[in-house]
Amino acid sequence: MTATGDIRNLVLLGHGGSGKTSITEAILHTTGAISRLGSVDDKTTVSDYYDEEKEHQHSILASIVHTQYSGKLINVIDTPGYPDFIGPAVVSIPAAETAILVIGAPSGIETNTRKFFHLTSEAKKPRVIIINKMDAENVEFPELIATIQETFGSQCRCANLPAADRNSVLDCIENSSGASPVMSVADAHTQLIESVIEADDALMERYLGGEEIPPDQIATVFVKALKAGTLIPIVFTDARNEIGIKELLNLVVKYTPSPAEAEPVKLVNGENVTELKAEPGAPLAGLVFRVAFDPRSNMKYASIRLYSGTLKSDTNLMRNEEKKGIRPGHILKPQGGNTDEIDVGVAGDIVTLAKVEELRIGDLVHDGRVSGRPAVPPLPEPMFALALEPATRGDEQKIGGALDRLREEDPCFHTTRDTQTKELVAQGLGDMHLRVMIEKMQNRFKLSVNTKEPKIPYKETITGKAEGHYRHKKQTGGAGQFGEVYLNVEPAERGSDPPLQFSWDIYGGTIPGQFEPAVLKGINDVMQSGPIAGFPMQDVKVSITDGKYHPVDSKEVAFRAAGKGAFIDAVKKAKAALLEPIVNIEITIPAENVGDIAGDLSSKRGRVVGQEMLPGNFIIIKAQVPLAEVAQYTSQLKSVTGGRGSYSMTLSHYEPVPPNVQQQIVALYGKKKEEEEE
Repeated sequence: MTATGDIRNLVLLGHGGSGKTSITEAILHTTGAISRLGSVDDKTTVSDYYDEEKEHQHSILASIVHTQYSGKLINVIDTPGYPDFIGPAVVSIPAAETAILVIGAPSGIETNTRKFFHLTSEAKKPRVIIINKMDAENVEFPELIATIQETFGSQCRCANLPAADRNSVLDCIENSSGASPVMSVADAHTQLIESVIEADDALMERYLGGEEIPPDQIATVFVKALKAGTLIPIVFTDARNEIGIKELLNLVVKYTPSPAEAEPVKLVNGENVTELKAEPGAPLAGLVFRVAFDPRSNMKYASIRLYSGTLKSDTNLMRNEEKKGIRPGHILKPQGGNTDEIDVGVAGDIVTLAKVEELRIGDLVHDGRVSGRPAVPPLPEPMFALALEPATRGDEQKIGGALDRLREEDPCFHTTRDTQTKELVAQGLGDMHLRVMIEKMQNRFKLSVNTKEPKIPYKETITGKAEGHYRHKKQTGGAGQFGEVYLNVEPAERGSDPPLQFSWDIYGGTIPGQFEPAVLKGINDVMQSGPIAGFPMQDVKVSITDGKYHPVDSKEVAFRAAGKGAFIDAVKKAKAALLEPIVNIEITIPAENVGDIAGDLSSKRGRVVGQEMLPGNFIIIKAQVPLAEVAQYTSQLKSVTGGRGSYSMTLSHYEPVPPNVQQQIVALYGKKKEEEEE
C-alpha cells in the first residue's frame, strides 16, 4: 500500500494533437510499466484502447494509467483535447493535484489550451506547461515562450531548455550554466528562482540580500510556489523519442505536491463547508470522475479519486445523500483498458470499481460521515443536435438503453424526447461528437440509426385582440350534444409562465361552472398544437364571456369541442404569429476572422452585442442570433477559421419571426400539419 505522501496525481490537458497520449505512453515506457513504446499512428497506445479512438487517432474519453518512479506512485489521467470531447477532460480536473498543460510546438497555443488554463486557474490547481514535439522544424522557441508568457502570465518560467542538438534537455532548476539556442540557462535559472521565492517572504529577503539559496530549500518552496500560482514551470519534451520524459518525471516527484501537501478539498452543503484532508484515518470521501464501459463485455467501471479515508472491499459505501449502502467489491487500479486488483484504496489515490451500477460522474461516495459536494468546473452546454430514428423497427427500447450507457460516459452528451416535435433528439458539442456516439452504438450495441436535423422548437402566439364564437350541436337520433361558447383573446406578456392565462368570466349562469374544465381542455388542445403550423402556443390570455347550454344535451365533450372551436375562431382574427428561439452565442476566433464572422452573423439575422480581446490575437464575439440560423454552425465556423474557432450557445428568449421567414415555415410545417390532421 502506497503512502499518501508518495502519490502524485497528474491530469494531462491540451488541445487535440498536442501529444498527451504520446507523453502518457512515454511515461509508462520510461518507467518500465510497459515493455514496448506504442504510438497513436500504429493504434497501439495503452490509453487509447477504444475502437473509435484507434480509428480517429485521438482520445475520446479520459483514460487512467499508473506507474512507479523513484519510490512514488504516479497516476496519469490522459484526457481528450478536441473541443467536441472536452467534457471528460473537464470532469477529470478535480481528480488530480497537478494539471499538465500540453502545447504542441508547431501549433502553439490553441483554443482548448486556453480553456483548460482558465478552468485550472479557477480550480486553483498547480500547473506545469509542457512544450511537446520540440524536434519540430521551423519553430521559434523564444517567440513561443514569449506568447505563453503574454497569454498565461510572466509566472510561466522555463524549468529546462532544449540542447542545441534537440536530443536532450538542460535543467534550469538546479543548474545555472549551459548553452541552449532558446535562451541562456543562467537567465532561465534566475527567472525561475525569482518566481519560486515569491512564495516565501523570508527567502525573498535573503535572495535580495545577495545570499545564494541552496537547492534543498528551493525544492521545499517550489511546491509552495506551484500551489500559490507564482510559478508555472515550462518543460520541453519530444515524447515520440522519449526525450525530456525522465526530466519531466524528476520534476513531478521532486517538485509537485502530493495529495498530503495539496490544499484540503471543500465539500459544500448549503451554507456548511467541510474540509477534507488527505488522511487515511479520516472519514472516507471520494469523487466519481469517470464512468466507462468495457468495449467487449460492456461491464461498467467507475473511477474514483479518494479525497480522504481508506476504501476496502467490504466498506459500506454511500452515494451523495442516499442512505442505501453499496458494496464496492474488488478494488482496481486502471491501466488503460486493463485493471490490476489491489487490497485497499488510500486517501489521495485513484481507484476503479466494477459493476457498481448506481455510480454516476460527479457523485460523492463516502462512508456516511460526510455530506455535500466538491466543486467541479462548469461543463459546456451541448447545443449541436441531431434527431435520431431507428433504422430497424422494434429497436426503440434497445436504442434507449444504449443511449443511457453513452450518457453515463460523457457528461456533455444529452438525449431528450422533444415533447413538442415528438422527436428523439441527441445533443452534443459538435458534429464529430454526435457522429462518434453513433459509431459507438454501431460498434458496441450493433444498433443503427438514421439521423436528420431536428425541428426548430418554434412557438405560436397572437399579436392582437379578438372575439371568438362556436356552437357545437350534434343530433344522432338519441341524446344529442350541445355547447356554445363566446370568448375573448389578447396577447399576454412575452415569456409568460404558464403560457395560457385563463379566466372564467361568465355571469348569470349561461354556462354552468361544471363545464369550465371541459372548455379549458378544448382551448388547451389548440395551445398544444397551434393553428398556424402545429407548434405550441405561448403568451395568450383567454376570457370566457358567454355561452349557452341545454339541460339534456350539454355534455363535457360538447363544451370541449365548443371551447376549441371558439378559440380557433378568435386566434384566426387575432393576427397569429410565429415565435422563434433566440440564442446567446459566444464565438472565439482569430482576430483576422472578425470581419468575416461579423458579416456572416449579420446575414443570419444576428446582432453583435460585444467583443472581448484575448491574448494571442484572439477575439470573443458575443451576439444574439436565431437558433434556426446557427443550428448547424460547427462546420461553417471550422471552414472560415481553419478549425481554430469555437463557440457556445445558450437559449436567450423568443421573438416574432419576420413575415417572409414565417411564410416559409408555414408553407413547410402547415402542409405537414394538414396531412397529419387528414
